[in-house]
This record gives sequence, structure tokens and C-alpha cells, in this order.
Amino acid sequence: MPTSAAQRAALLTAAALLVTAGCSDSGSGTAAPATSGPTGLDRLAAQKLSWSPCLPPSAAEGGGPAPSPLPDGAPWECSFMAAPLDYAKPDGETIDLALIRARARDRDRRIGSLVFNFGGPGGSGITGLPSFAKDFETLRSRYDLVSFDPRGVGRSEPVECADDNELDAYYALDFTPDDAAEERTLSDAQKKYAAGCDKNAGPRLPYVGTENAARDLDLMRRVLGDDKLHYFGISYGTELGGVYAHLFPQNVGRAVFDAVVDPTAGVEAGALGQARGFQLALDNFAEDCVERADECALPGSSVAEIEEFITGLLAELDKKPIAGIGERKLTQTQATNGIAQALYSKEFWPYLEQGLDEADGGNGALLLALSDSMNGRSQTGSYSNIQAANAAVNCVDFKERYTLGQAKERLGEFREASPVFGDFMGWALASCSQWPVPGAWEHPDVAAAGSAPILVIGNTGDPATPYAGAGAMVDALGKGVGVELTYKGQGHGAYSSGSKCVKAATDGYLLDGKVPASGTVCQ
Repeated sequence: MPTSAAQRAALLTAAALLVTAGCSDSGSGTAAPATSGPTGLDRLAAQKLSWSPCLPPSAAEGGGPAPSPLPDGAPWECSFMAAPLDYAKPDGETIDLALIRARARDRDRRIGSLVFNFGGPGGSGITGLPSFAKDFETLRSRYDLVSFDPRGVGRSEPVECADDNELDAYYALDFTPDDAAEERTLSDAQKKYAAGCDKNAGPRLPYVGTENAARDLDLMRRVLGDDKLHYFGISYGTELGGVYAHLFPQNVGRAVFDAVVDPTAGVEAGALGQARGFQLALDNFAEDCVERADECALPGSSVAEIEEFITGLLAELDKKPIAGIGERKLTQTQATNGIAQALYSKEFWPYLEQGLDEADGGNGALLLALSDSMNGRSQTGSYSNIQAANAAVNCVDFKERYTLGQAKERLGEFREASPVFGDFMGWALASCSQWPVPGAWEHPDVAAAGSAPILVIGNTGDPATPYAGAGAMVDALGKGVGVELTYKGQGHGAYSSGSKCVKAATDGYLLDGKVPASGTVCQ
């Protein structure tokens, strides 16, 4: 059992993304589609899934034990579904997608399957659904709860870009270069990383994007035997759901988007929005610290003073990293990642406060553990493929390719958006500059005329998907489709926040078809 605060924090934060599930490695859970009769997608839609007990998650999914049975003893079941690698060639090569489900409690009143995507891109649904299962137990009364590892993620033929030792070195780099030499080092590292992705993923790399994942959802709907796709998308899952609604509006059932990505934002606008969102969350954290006065361990009697302390600490780490975990040191980049990770949930604010205080005293273990959770690093030193898949999906989705020089030109606007996170978000514009596959769009099209209503939930204090994204999604879906609900809270997402108002509105729609009034506000 872990005993240190750093280990406890790593365990808690990792639970948000990485723990407790898996499928068989063999891929034998999918019966081979018939070689005669229907062709193309009809042939694949006729495949029969063979569900079996889930095995422990793979290294790419984050490792850990197999998922425990649900409170009523119901087991988690796993399988694989074959999908076209290239939907333009439905009779061609296929890719195996890992699925997980927990069957509905009330079989007589079962509505169908409720398919979840927990975000990323790059997050494993095979680990995510069991991790959050208690939050969705009410929905299991009438739905089979289903999730999956999207193509290129976890157990679904994962994109891998580097080995564990290489990733340790990569994530310790200075991602906010201060001079030409540091810029060359960063550029060389990004080039090597992209080349590793290309080498390891090969011909699969062009096909891991969101549009193909949306088409996978519709094939999944057919294979599961559902007339409509009932869907719960969180964070990036809202973008995936929006693209699905655009492609297949007539197939949308009851759908919920929580922690909503702005579908109208390109790479630069999206990054600026996130910089402002994380800065707002940090402001709220600092305000909480000020209100607690002497109970707060951080120096400063105002939000400005506390944030000056944080920026000063990061500046010192840029000059000289401090002791972290074992032989690994805490760098400026890792400290910033750790701060951002803790802002995803108010539950982690105490760890952020403790981590900053300890780092000020020369102990960077807790912030490094938080950063490791962000990057998918386990305590044993192995990495999931969450960040590799994130890069692969984003770079094949978005066509903009910023050089480091172009990113540098935009730093002023990013620093104005966030004194703490602006530099990192600004330089990150160049993340796809060396990617070997071209991108598809400037931003996704989510217009979904003719779709059933989609409940769109925005959180006013969300750092990663700022609140304005919910309104933008409602507008982009089109008149009569998006139904906006506002949650006045903190953290990433709303349904799992503990708000009875949000849960009642969401459950009422998914279980009983009661669409809440657009503009509903929950505290």
C-alpha cells in the first residue's frame, strides 16, 4: 500500500484516467465476419461479439488489476469489434477495437446500450468506465454501460512513439525554450518523437482521427443491436459526439455532452481558451487559499501574491531542477504539468497546495507524481499510450502546422491569457510541426440538423474545456438540437461533481426522455 503523500496523490490522479480494467490480448473476443453473403460495412455489422471476463489492462492502457465486480456482483465483460482501417475500403484491412460493458440491471425495461467516451483524445474507455462506474450506477438500471478504446488507444492497436526511458527524457525537456540552443533541442526532440510514432504505427497512423472514430461508433451501434446511438461524451468525447451527430444525425438517440470542447475553435483559439481556462482555475485555487488565510501553506495574502510565488518557483526550476522521485528531478515543465493536473478537480487542490509548498522547500516528489499522472506514467516507470494517442489524433485532425518560430511570435497573447500557463500553451502550438501525416480540418463540423436533442453541459469553472465551449457547441449543432445546461462549479466536467441538480437533469433525460429547459442553471 502506498504511504507517502506523493504516492497517494499519484494513485488518486491516475484513477481519473488509467485504472482498473482490461480485455483479452488475443483479440479472439470477436467472431470472424463471414466471408460470403453481405459485403463491406453490412458484413462487419453482422459480426457477433463474444463477451468474456475482462483481463487486467495492458501496459498501453496503464496497467493495474482487472476490474472488480459491480456492487450487485455483476461482472465486467470485454470483447473486440473489427472495424475497417479505412472506411473508404470497407472490404479491406480491419482494425480490432476493444470494448467493455456492464449489463443493465432491469432487463425488462432496458433501453439499449449507453456508450461512453471519457475524452483525451487518448483516454482508455476500458479503464475509464470501471473507474467511474459508481457515478453511473443509476443509468445502469436501464442501459448496458459500454465503452471502448478508440482506434490507436490502449488495447485498440495503440500508437507508440518511444520507449519508457526515452519518454522519461522527453517529458523532462524544457518545452519553453529561452534561446536558440534550447529551441534546436526541442525541435530535434519533437522530430524524433514524431518519427517514432510513424515508425511504430506505420500505415495505421493516418486513420486514427476523430471522423473514423465517429464511424466506429455507428458500426458499434449496429453490432450492439441498437437502432439509435445513446451516448455520453466527456471532454474530447463531446467533440467526437458532435462529429458523430453531424455524420449520422438520424441515428442519434439520447445523448449528453459534458465538459464541452468548442467545435468552432482551431488550434490557436483552442489553446488560448485552455490557457485562460487553466488560469481561471488557478485564480480560483489561489482565492480559496487567500480565504483560508493562515491555514494555507503558501505565501501571500492576495491572489496576485500567491501566483507571483508560483511563477517565481517555476522560474527557479527553469534554472535548476530539484529533487523529485528517486533519481528523477522535477523540472519546470513537469512542475507546470503537475499544477495543471491538480486543477482538473477541486478534490486535488490540497495536493496542489502541499506540492507547491514542498517544492519551495526543495522536495519536488508530489508535483512530479502529479505530472506523471498527466503523462500516463505508472509508479513502476511504464507509460500508457495516452499522450502518444493524443498527439496522433490531434495531428491527424487539425491541419494547421505551426513552426517553433510561428509559435514564438504568438507568445505575447498567450502570456497575457495566462502568466503561468501561457508560455507552455503557446510553444505547444508547434507540437504537430514535424508530424508525418497531414491534418483533416481547421475545426470539426458538428452541424446536426434532424438530430434528436443533445444535452450540452458547461461548467463555469472548467479549466480544460472552458465554459464558453458549451454555448458554441449548442450554436454549432443547430436550432432545436443542443439543449444547454450550466453548472456553476469547479473542475473538469459536471455530472460527476456531486451536483444533485446536474445529475437529476441528466438522468431524467437519459432514463425517461425528459428534456430539461434550455438555459437551466445548476449550482
